[in-house]
Amino acid sequence: MTVPLSVLDLSPISAGSTAQQALRNTIDLARHAERWGYHRYWLAEHHFAAVAGSAPATLIGLVAAATARIRVGSAAMQMGHHTSASVVEAFGTIDALHPGRLDLGLGRSGHRGARYAAAAEPKGSRPESDSTAGHAVIRDGVVVPPPFDWNRIVDRSKSRAALAALQQRGAQPPDFAEQVDEVCALLDGTFTGADGIALHAVPGEGAQVQLWLVGSSAGESAEIAGRHGLPFAAAYHIAPGTALDAVAAYRAAFRPSHHLSRPYVVVSADVVVAVDDTTARHLASTYGHWVYSIRSGSGAADYLDPDTTAPLTPEQLRLVEDRLATQFVGAPTTVVDRLRALRQATAADELLITTITHRHEDRLKSHRLLSEAWRSAQGLSR
Repeated sequence: MTVPLSVLDLSPISAGSTAQQALRNTIDLARHAERWGYHRYWLAEHHFAAVAGSAPATLIGLVAAATARIRVGSAAMQMGHHTSASVVEAFGTIDALHPGRLDLGLGRSGHRGARYAAAAEPKGSRPESDSTAGHAVIRDGVVVPPPFDWNRIVDRSKSRAALAALQQRGAQPPDFAEQVDEVCALLDGTFTGADGIALHAVPGEGAQVQLWLVGSSAGESAEIAGRHGLPFAAAYHIAPGTALDAVAAYRAAFRPSHHLSRPYVVVSADVVVAVDDTTARHLASTYGHWVYSIRSGSGAADYLDPDTTAPLTPEQLRLVEDRLATQFVGAPTTVVDRLRALRQATAADELLITTITHRHEDRLKSHRLLSEAWRSAQGLSR
């Protein structure tokens, strides 16, 4: 079975660089990814952090215009910050100009769910929980650490401030399942608004957009994706402790639909490839600092230069060790072997590769080396 590779780009900002350069790097990487045979190019949505992908629909349109064949999409639109109609109209607009190339990935992030409820509580209002209790297990050759406990976030004040800035005061985001229903109806032309009045998204209705759900646990997103017969993307790169369970839950909930006759799964992985293991480990050595900046509560920081950055302290390492243990770092053959194990353990139809390095040239090289090695391992030629 031929398993395609796709790219997930967070549009990271490196220390000493700018958001403008990060966006130019995204366009450049997308062009190279298309040349190297990657199947999809997905863009994330993040806010108030040192990543430039805060407006994914805008950036998706720019990437689609800069490329010719590669599928382009979101992973994922944070639906707590958007209405269903605004998302469908935005993607319908891009599809009108680049028909048949768009993937619309929806995610629960941004809803006032459990994570934000926890963020609103004063620190110390609930018992401390240590996600390092227990040990990582190897499941079919894949590292599965204990699930990260979000109560360990050191400072939640920025999360509260960001949520307040991104949503209208006093507004409550609609139920995620209802939003998925609305998006489906708007695309299909069956949507009715208040008082049963038919409304038609123009552009949007009838758009050749492939709808996806993106999730990281055996929760609502996996269940909704399965129930609707939609493809599902599991975020192993974010939640390695629960992503495999998310895939299992999706498959268990799956019902055939006009979208799919069988489950279709993409699994993400954080990857750094270089000419040898030692070089790759050096390039990836500040990844822990970047994850720590997120989990300390300050938000993703500028990605540091490994040549000038001191190692994390043992206390800092304890907060990020699950992500370090599940990053795929090494020479091409090293990484390909581990990715094949991830694919085998999840029966993934595709793998979604995200790579962050301080230098854009190193990120390009990582994707090129991986593409070449993956194609060779599958007996493919250019």
